[in-house]
Amino acid sequence: MAAYVVMEPPGRSEKVETTAFVRDGFAWLGLLVPPLWLAWHRLWIEAALAFVVMGVLSMLGQKLGLGVAGSLLSLLVSLYVGLEGQGLRIAALRRRGWHEWGVVEAGRLGDADMRYALEAEGLSDEAAPPPPRIVPDAALARPAQPGMALGLTHIPGRR
Repeated sequence: MAAYVVMEPPGRSEKVETTAFVRDGFAWLGLLVPPLWLAWHRLWIEAALAFVVMGVLSMLGQKLGLGVAGSLLSLLVSLYVGLEGQGLRIAALRRRGWHEWGVVEAGRLGDADMRYALEAEGLSDEAAPPPPRIVPDAALARPAQPGMALGLTHIPGRR
């Protein structure tokens, strides 16, 4: 079963259909074509950065005469996007004001949507008013004890 991180939009009055489900796991397309995968998910700055870093690493490998190993340096960027791509998506949604509702475990995206809808409905039914705040009475507080206290052996009220 996969875990889906449920992200809700900034306005809580919006419908449940606008929630985003981000699958927590390895992004295979992020490994194969990192800049395109990042651009597809509207991570424009990250896509441009990945493209530039991959190009610089490839050119650096050619300048140093590393051959195939130089081209494989850009594979590090691909591996990073594959491993951390979903985390980058969640961070981008947080920057846009979305908040994390929680995590739902399901086999498919449709099942995750169904579980979220049922759990969100159950939580709204169980919502109770907050308990009253208890404030202690200042008149019942002990007065400050005069005298010197030495170490841990001091007992308040005794001399």
